[in-house]
Amino acid sequence: MIEFAPLNVPLRRRLQTAAVVQWIFSFLALAQCCLAAFVLLALSDWWMVALLYAGWLWLDWDTPTNGGRRSQWMRRWSVWEHFRDYFPLTLLKTVDLDPKKNYIFGFHPHGVLVAGAFGNFCTEATGFSHLFPGLKPHLLMLPFWFRVPFFREYIMCGGLVSSSKSSLSYLVSRPEGGNVAVVAVGGASEALDARPGALTLQVQNRKGFIKLALKHGAQLVPVFSFGENELFDQIENPTGSPLRRLQNRLQSIMGIAMPLFHARGVFQYSFGLIPYRKPIRTIVGKPIPVVQTQSPSSEDIESLHKVYLQNLAELFEQHKRSYGLADDQHLAFI
Repeated sequence: MIEFAPLNVPLRRRLQTAAVVQWIFSFLALAQCCLAAFVLLALSDWWMVALLYAGWLWLDWDTPTNGGRRSQWMRRWSVWEHFRDYFPLTLLKTVDLDPKKNYIFGFHPHGVLVAGAFGNFCTEATGFSHLFPGLKPHLLMLPFWFRVPFFREYIMCGGLVSSSKSSLSYLVSRPEGGNVAVVAVGGASEALDARPGALTLQVQNRKGFIKLALKHGAQLVPVFSFGENELFDQIENPTGSPLRRLQNRLQSIMGIAMPLFHARGVFQYSFGLIPYRKPIRTIVGKPIPVVQTQSPSSEDIESLHKVYLQNLAELFEQHKRSYGLADDQHLAFI
């Protein structure tokens, strides 16, 4: 039976829902719309505009790997405050961070749509610049999306940059410091296991960011987002099932995961693609000191990776009771 939303919902809640709807649209369909608009423009009487933009695209091709092009104006849009209040979303720090250093934030868990990472690090709605003065966050995203006309300009305004090795290296090698590269370590494959109650993180074989941290001397900071996996349900897709095999196959071809998720709708609470109103509490842990090593050995990488996982587990254990988790609930690393 469908549970409809009441008619007398306060305006502020309607605005919150509208903010999340536009975010869902931008995540799932805006890129396709931008690509279609470019093609239609190229086939119309305005083809010269498309040609000029294509020239700009060629000249600007490397910007997503060279720090991007953020817009503080866009990051401070009031729509993001409504987005924040929908869940609500909160960013908490455990220690101050030196703005003269560069950092790699390991964000966990990935969740279905990385809502916590977007809200905290691609907008100012939760006060990142106030909590960490002098630092600029950059959320890393698959390089594919920065090849889509118009869409790339939009996502770069929020501070999104390419997740390529050269992009991460550029950020954490700046001598002036002040850069934060936010990496959703579990990646697209972890999204396929994102469902309420899930505490399994795909991190055992994710060591590329560890190697780059060593190479450039960037400080490693574990970040855990409580509530990230509570936003959506997902059709059952256990390892080895036909659906999971198909999802893995599509991911290997396209590089992006396709979780079959669902939650609530705009005017009813029974089905749809709008996330549940569940609180997200993102905790930024303490930095792990890293000694720069130009050519780190496998032993160096393994040792730092072990320390990172230990710090991540400790961060989770220290805060889990505050967010409704039981003493016998622990992270599982695979």
